[in-house]
Amino acid sequence: MKTLARFLVFSAFAADIPRVWERSAVETLELPLAVREFSPSHIDETAYYSIPERVIYKSYPIYAPGRGPEGYAERLRTVEPEVAFDPSRLTTGEQWVAAGEIVFNAPTSLHPVFFTADDLGDPDFFRRSGMPVARDGSVPFARWVVRRKGLVELGSMGCNTCHTRVLKDGTVVPGAQGNNPNDREGALLLRNSAKVVAPEKILAQVLSFARQFEMPWLPDDLNRLTRSMNLEQLIAAGEAIPPGVTARANTSMLLPPQIPDLIGVRDRRYLDHTGLVRHRSIGDLMRYSSLAQDVFSSDRYGAADVEKLSVPSSRYSDAQLYALSLYLYSLRPPVNPNAFDSSARRGSLLFARERCGECHTPPLYTNNQLIAADGFSPQPGTPDVSPVRIGVDPRYALQTHKGTGYYKVPSLKGVWYRGPFGHNGSAATLEDWFDPARLHPEYVPTGFKGYDGKTRSIPGHPFGLRLPPSSRKDLIAFLKTL
Repeated sequence: MKTLARFLVFSAFAADIPRVWERSAVETLELPLAVREFSPSHIDETAYYSIPERVIYKSYPIYAPGRGPEGYAERLRTVEPEVAFDPSRLTTGEQWVAAGEIVFNAPTSLHPVFFTADDLGDPDFFRRSGMPVARDGSVPFARWVVRRKGLVELGSMGCNTCHTRVLKDGTVVPGAQGNNPNDREGALLLRNSAKVVAPEKILAQVLSFARQFEMPWLPDDLNRLTRSMNLEQLIAAGEAIPPGVTARANTSMLLPPQIPDLIGVRDRRYLDHTGLVRHRSIGDLMRYSSLAQDVFSSDRYGAADVEKLSVPSSRYSDAQLYALSLYLYSLRPPVNPNAFDSSARRGSLLFARERCGECHTPPLYTNNQLIAADGFSPQPGTPDVSPVRIGVDPRYALQTHKGTGYYKVPSLKGVWYRGPFGHNGSAATLEDWFDPARLHPEYVPTGFKGYDGKTRSIPGHPFGLRLPPSSRKDLIAFLKTL
């Protein structure tokens, strides 16, 4: 981050903010879905800019019980509300990046989503949920917000809620694949709510939430299974989703995706596991951020879809999205503790010998191409499509609102601090990913096991699995140095 910020401040920086919701750019932003006629159509430009811009108030850290400064809660009740994002005050590149960090951490919801304010004051909640705590005692996935003096509100659902990782030593890594157990916390919240609210009312709310994932044009849509599930089964489905995986908007409660690592996003040609969004410029990252956080709720799928006409109550301003994107571009990985020793050196030779670099091409360790999922045939001449087939579970690429029929080739940079692995996070560690036993039907995944506990294998990507154990160990040692 310091390198880019230094370049921005010492060069003659002038903010060149793209118009985010420009019709021509939005119309070409995404790849078509596997069933092309049901590709999404987005809110139009006029309607988009009629949505009020989000006001970002200054927010404050949350601390685990007993870890905050003495008198912290009382002091928060005395502070005056303060608008934290004001583009008129940003005159250098470094200031824009710092403002983007504010946007990254700014809550978009002041209502309980995964946990309540009472939960964050309860030591037992941290034990039961597994929520990580930073070295300084803070909880970096949410913030306290003051919009009126004397009123301190719990805010969450900012970018930081899913894209922040706390390492084992308590180091906070913004932009990394998050490891807060969001969905397990949400399941715990449902369990607690069902003790004081009629279970049938909770069930109705969960089923209403689940409907957003359905794809009516698919006769065998897996997402419709939630209609026949009872409350206990739905809660169990949430509990089955491990940290690093989440049922985010436009994905699936039953096929939740791995949370992507945003560090290095500047070098990615496509965004999302399925390569749904083209990343041609900073403007595309801004558009994607707006879609992911706010305006996805207005998407329509097919000419007959008239249900998804809801408009969010607020959106990021173009300036906020620009600052956020500069911040994301500036992010750097944590210091890698893994030495390039003799084992890693042997692994690097194996990486070359096994031709892993054809897909995971140095120095980015991705060729930025797309790989067709089994059951999908790309149109001839489609750019950036690899001829390779890797045989992974095709359902996420075919049975979700992000289902382009492809999976993008992920970068291997930073795998040492990431996990779980695979587009659904089925393998908890690299060692599990390179374990040949994962291909067997009786295998029990170490990461996401499936909503019903019946998924027993992690198919596909056989590369490296035929190596002897010592060679696999060397290859993993090399990968951990990237």
